[in-house]
Amino acid sequence: MNQPFISHLFESYFIALGVLIGGSIIGGLASFLTGQPLLTQISRISELIRIWAIIAAIGGTFDTVYSFERGLMDGETKDIFKQFLLILSAMGGAQTGATIIKWLTMEHI
Repeated sequence: MNQPFISHLFESYFIALGVLIGGSIIGGLASFLTGQPLLTQISRISELIRIWAIIAAIGGTFDTVYSFERGLMDGETKDIFKQFLLILSAMGGAQTGATIIKWLTMEHI
């Protein structure tokens, strides 16, 4: 895939956002079907799957590790910077999703 880097940033942000919100809501519905409180479980699941949303958004860990290795060993610092920005973008998407879930469930009150 030969996409511009800016599109990868937007993709990683919105993939992390979608994984976190979708996973929390679907997991909360499953918890509701088993008799547990819906909004509490949605909030708890959003905290638990945050790291998995980030990993899903950056496309797995091996590509990132390979890019870091190539950047360090071959002196391609541009790749390290790009991977850092992708991880930062994914973390922003996961944080936005967690904030939206907190607003919707009002579990922080």
